[in-house]
Amino acid sequence: MRPEAKTIHKVNYNILESLKKSGSPIIIYALPQEAEAVAYACKDEGIKVAAFCDNEKRKSKRLYCGLEVIHTPNLPERFPKARVIIAHQNLTDSSDQLMQLGYDDVYSPLELLKNFDVMKYDYNQAKVTKSYMATKIEISKKNHALFFDDSKTFLRSIDVMITTKCSMNCESCANLMQYYKAAENTDNEILKSLEVLNSNVDDILEFRIIGGEPLMNKKWCEIANSILDQNPNRTVFIYTNGTIAPTDKQLETFSGKDVNFYITDYGKLSRNIEKMINVLKKHKISFSRKPADNWVDCASIRKHNRPVSRLKQVFKECCAKQLYTLLNGKLFTCPFIANARNLKAIPDNKADYVDLLSGDTNIKSKIRKLVKMNNFFPGCDFCDGRPHDPTKATEYAGRGLIKAAKQIPISESLSFKKY
Repeated sequence: MRPEAKTIHKVNYNILESLKKSGSPIIIYALPQEAEAVAYACKDEGIKVAAFCDNEKRKSKRLYCGLEVIHTPNLPERFPKARVIIAHQNLTDSSDQLMQLGYDDVYSPLELLKNFDVMKYDYNQAKVTKSYMATKIEISKKNHALFFDDSKTFLRSIDVMITTKCSMNCESCANLMQYYKAAENTDNEILKSLEVLNSNVDDILEFRIIGGEPLMNKKWCEIANSILDQNPNRTVFIYTNGTIAPTDKQLETFSGKDVNFYITDYGKLSRNIEKMINVLKKHKISFSRKPADNWVDCASIRKHNRPVSRLKQVFKECCAKQLYTLLNGKLFTCPFIANARNLKAIPDNKADYVDLLSGDTNIKSKIRKLVKMNNFFPGCDFCDGRPHDPTKATEYAGRGLIKAAKQIPISESLSFKKY
């Protein structure tokens, strides 16, 4: 699909001709898994990349694809003039930041990736299988193409939450699982909800099955297959912590289907990760294995009483505001508001979500309003903030970077105030 418009938010679509010319250094913005493929696509086109940049300062501590990674706020000090290719999925936030930093030569990699042979390379930096990267690149191309048509309402991803049960009990889980006293499966009417959602948006690029730990729901495999049965062209990702290995019988049902596993590696806590990877390889199912690293502390639930200006800022800095979450038939913009509302830890404010099963005749416009929101939601006032880099955020109330997956006793939950 070719974009109808060539430039929106000052992001350029035509890239090859411009970047092959001599000029300012070329930078790749952000290090999602696709960034490695974008770098290889540049190499194939004879485009020399000078460096990468990323908003997470910790990523600037080591080379990526043999090149320097610059903390994005410091990019002007290192390269006052640059041409920047955005590898990140959120082109609006990315381009806004780059414009504020003084860059106006900003590009989508869409044209660059159009004829890129994904299977030509191994992806050692991203630590993913070739088939996994191929899937991510297809999603990236669709996402960037849809970006250039503002008339479209689309979700790059939808987190389909099927359980609040987890095989770990992390003190600072950003999805708030540590607050559930009676964890349970949350898969009622998922398919009906997805039918309503799908019929009221132009596209959903990926369906991410999450928890808790989704494999704690014994019907996880059935749910994944049912989502694909609704539309065989869908792409499904299973987000797992590597504690429970799927069985041969379960994985056999995915033959010929676009199912991928996103495995977060918590070291010894991911006690079945090797078994999981071996069985995935056996059935030729693509996967990504990503170390947990540190977390941004953002799991507290407390009212901040921020004025409108500060609420806008916390929303602007949030890295999770497009992690659309389906929970109990309701569509939320992020997992924090979804679970805080489910826990009754924040007021039930209908401005925070769209009830997909309400029968509302105006549901299409409500979904578009939620997806296109660029101010804030009422639930944002109960969040400490979830910025890419807490050291540079101006509206953040957490403790900064913390050790990932600090455990509390599996039988315990944290207390919170109910509204």
